[in-house]
This record gives sequence, structure tokens and C-alpha cells, in this order.
Amino acid sequence: MIYGNIIQDGHTNNSMFGTEDSVHLYNPTHTPRLLRKEFLNLGIEINTPDINAKKIIRFELHVEGRPLEKNNLPKYLIASENPYINKLNMSPDYYSNFQKVFTWNKAFFDLPNVTPIFVPNEIKWEPSPEFKDRSIFSCLINANKAFKEPLERDLYQERISTIRWYEDNAPELFHLYGMGWHKPPPAFTTTDKILRRIGRLRSQLSSFKPFPSYKGEVKKKSEILGNCKFSFCYENVRDLPNYITEKIFDSLLAGCVPIYWGANNVKEHIPSSCFIDRRDFKNIDELHDYLCSITEHQHQTYQDNIKRFLESDQASKFDSKTFSKIISTEIHNNLMTRKTS
Repeated sequence: MIYGNIIQDGHTNNSMFGTEDSVHLYNPTHTPRLLRKEFLNLGIEINTPDINAKKIIRFELHVEGRPLEKNNLPKYLIASENPYINKLNMSPDYYSNFQKVFTWNKAFFDLPNVTPIFVPNEIKWEPSPEFKDRSIFSCLINANKAFKEPLERDLYQERISTIRWYEDNAPELFHLYGMGWHKPPPAFTTTDKILRRIGRLRSQLSSFKPFPSYKGEVKKKSEILGNCKFSFCYENVRDLPNYITEKIFDSLLAGCVPIYWGANNVKEHIPSSCFIDRRDFKNIDELHDYLCSITEHQHQTYQDNIKRFLESDQASKFDSKTFSKIISTEIHNNLMTRKTS
């Protein structure tokens, strides 16, 4: 058996392979468990370093850019996180430390050690409620976050704009879910911090709600999305080619029609007939009018298109099975090549 260390900030005792993620609340663990299984099929066992403490280690697999310890072990990197959040994920110099880098980021596809992947999802179509059986018109499921510095591509602020529009104009047609919305938005300037503190005190001392549309946290997104007609699926930044995360897939898999804003090449990978492109509308007013005009038949057409896509080969590149197979096979082959050279 070949042993490798899998290293991800916050994880010890193989916690990323548990049925629930003890570090990132409500984060699915299907993909890491499948990845470990694929490695085992090739005679390789990956564990967190504490589990591997007394074993002979052949390699390190790092999940997201992080500081590296100096040693002679071959290193591999899975770089899925937005590079505006994890700055190491946008550094060619950092990538040079690895035998292989697995990333969706097209900016690095010309590097000799980069293998393209997509952010993985558990692609599994199951029948879902029809239009008439979905009691929630629209929703947004995200954590209450923000970038510390102004960013031209920022979509955190677009989420806030959408939330506020519905709270002001059609509160009965919008539900907000996720972590942290019982508090005001994050603040980083002195003035904003003061205003946030005032809002926080008001919510603690009275019935004031920073976001009146907030309905609470969600442990299983499918339970909410399966009851929604439409969901706002905004990435944290726009116009990053191939940066297509679980946000749109959570909605697709629940038969909920996504309103997507993010990767500028999304239509190269997901048929436009499966989602509503937020870029096609000049403002929320125009978008909302369109949503209200969609008939039960039109909604069913979206659902039929979604089903065809998820059951097609086109969706397989987003599947955790593909992700796990690519990474385990590439690392196995690289290790064998190094062994014989």
C-alpha cells in the first residue's frame, strides 16, 4: 500500500471523510469520500498527517493553496477556491512547487503541470415537485459574506442588492436562507463597522431584523430548493471562465430553475435552456417581471431541459466521479513514473 498525506486547513483525524464536515458546517463530504475510495482502488491510501504519523509517506495532496513545509515529498494541489479569496490559487510561482495542479482556472492551462478539472458535484437526477407544488416563488441560499476590499467583479454586493429589492418590492415572493443573515453585512471601514455594531445591538435588544426576508440556516439545501420555483445563484465574483460552483448545481438537481450570474462562459458548459442568465436583464425589476410571466408549462420545459442535461455526458465533467478519477489516476501515474525514472 502507498500512503499519502491529504492536507486541508482545519482537518485532522480524517475529518474530511466523515459523513458530516466538522470544519465547514453543512458542507457535503461526498467528493472527498469518493476521492479516497478511488485512491484505494489504485493501491493508495490518503489520510490526514496525524493518521499517517507512523507510516512511510510517498506524497502530499494539498486541498487549496496554503503555506508549504520544506521536505522532499512530491506535492500535488487541488485548487478549486476562487483566487480572489485564496490568493495562492492565482500564483504561477506557487504552482511551480507541485508535480501536478488540478484547477478549473483557464489562465493556467498552458502550464505543463496543470490538469483541468471542474468544481465537483454529486450529479444524481431524482424526480422533483412540479411548478404548482412549489410554494416558494424565489430564494437565495448563501452565507452573509463580503470582500474586504472593493472588487470590480464582486457579486456579494449584487446578492445584497437582490435581497433588498425583494424586501422593498415583493417580500412575499422571496425567502433568504444561509448563515449569518441575522447580522448586518460584514464591515471593514471604521464607519461601516460602527453602523454594523449599531445594527447588531438593535437586533439583540429588539425585534429588529437586519434582513427581514431571512428564514434561517439550511442543513439540506435540497429541502428548500425542492420547494422553490426559482433560486438566485450568484457566484462570489463574475466573469471568471470555468468558475462554475455548486450553487447552480444545487438548484438544478432540485428541479429549481436557477437565475445564474458568474462564469462568463457558463453557456459553453451548461445549456442556456436550463437556467435564466442574470446578464440578460438590465435590472432586478426587469428580471422579476420575466419571472412572473413564466407559466407552469414554461417552468416544466426548464425542468425537462435540466433533466436531459444532468443525464447527459455533458454534465459528467462536473461529476465527483470524474473529478476523483482524474486526480487519483494522474497522481498514481505520476508516482509510478517517478518510481521507474
